Amino acid sequence: MHRIRTAAVVAVTLLVAACSSSPAASSSSAASVAPSSAAASSAVATSASPSTAASSAAASSAAASASTAGCTAATLQTVAPGKLTIGTDNPAFPPYFKARKGGNTPPWDPKQGDPTTGEGFESAVGYAIADKLGYTKDQVAWTVVPFANSFAPGPKKFDFDLNQVSFNPQRATTADLSDGYYFGNQSVVTFKTNPLANAKSVADLKPFQYGVQVGTTSFNAIETIIQPTKQARVYDSNDAAVEALKKKQVDGIVVDLPTADFISNVELDGGVIVGQLAQGQPEHFSAVLAKGSTLTPCVNTAIKTLTDDGTLTALASKWLPFQNSVPTFTQ
Repeated sequence: MHRIRTAAVVAVTLLVAACSSSPAASSSSAASVAPSSAAASSAVATSASPSTAASSAAASSAAASASTAGCTAATLQTVAPGKLTIGTDNPAFPPYFKARKGGNTPPWDPKQGDPTTGEGFESAVGYAIADKLGYTKDQVAWTVVPFANSFAPGPKKFDFDLNQVSFNPQRATTADLSDGYYFGNQSVVTFKTNPLANAKSVADLKPFQYGVQVGTTSFNAIETIIQPTKQARVYDSNDAAVEALKKKQVDGIVVDLPTADFISNVELDGGVIVGQLAQGQPEHFSAVLAKGSTLTPCVNTAIKTLTDDGTLTALASKWLPFQNSVPTFTQ
């Protein structure tokens, strides 16, 4: 889903996620949203084929051929010659991006994360992919890309985008979505004083009013897994959904697990993660590239290498160390 975090998230207890950021659709209490993949079991898995229904063997074969096709800084065609441009939204929220000591660099929101630090899960992943492609840290540039714009049709001002974009087939029709670099579940957040906090099963979740960011896999999780008796209220951003929760306009919100951790520990006074949803196939985050980008097989090669050598697991353990403490709803 989206983001909302800060360095205060260090003292947390949970893990994994599934989509989103700040789309361009209008706020409303009812919206028609593109379907997304359902959330599922928390795990940093080994690899996943994204953009199509291709098998892992086919993805591995593509990655292997890419590695011999000149996936190096000297040969790659990037939007800025000699540079690798990575997109993400602004604010760039912890735990995916960490604030810079002494102040963030422009244009990054001074109260949230700064992608250029190399700290925070997606910042670290971005630089790790860049390194595998032969780019040094000073050859990496970050640019602001609103969440929904990353996978919208048309040319891109970035080489790839990292913004908790969960893979789904519809997004893959307008952009290339890489193999998964992170796998996880959607989660329900509320206040400890709300009766929703006592839910022990998916059935217990049904009677409540939910808020959610438009266009996200979190919305799809509400519709297909929770199936509440009240239609979800849809907002332009996670920030707006959190505000609705604070104002008691909704009982709870659904977000990816790392975002839920930040919201419950930092954004809310008395917030709690009710549980994570384990139904369906595991979701994964994909890097987003222009449709048909020549960089896509190279990025997949880098992700496979970082998966195989344990780097992605280590980064998830470092920056998203809260997997096993949140209850999992299996029914």
